[in-house]
Amino acid sequence: MTRQMSSQMQQCIDMCNECHNMCEQMMSRCMEMGGDQMMRMGMMMMSCADMCRMTADMMMRCTSMKADMDMARMCARMCEMNADMMMQCADMCRQMNDPQMNECADMMMRCAQMCRSMTPETMMQSA
Repeated sequence: MTRQMSSQMQQCIDMCNECHNMCEQMMSRCMEMGGDQMMRMGMMMMSCADMCRMTADMMMRCTSMKADMDMARMCARMCEMNADMMMQCADMCRQMNDPQMNECADMMMRCAQMCRSMTPETMMQSA
């Protein structure tokens, strides 16, 4: 049985997808720039992109399956782990002193904040 997701959950999924796209763009940019530090940043961006995509996918599954509190807790935990990773990545991006990296860091911070707002109870709410 599927249920309608809350607007808060939809916004979080959308933000995770936007952040995924931004991280993939930045990953490509880092790889094009070359150098050891940029290659490390590129790999980090790849991990961030994957984590955002996984988080969005998990939340979508939470609404498409017969959701129970255990599934909601698992989704909320995934959001929390994504938020932790986004905060770490944002800090690393800011150290690069690059306008595009700063823009990416800002998006990561917004994504982290939105993910942190997702609780098991929020996951169980319907629109």
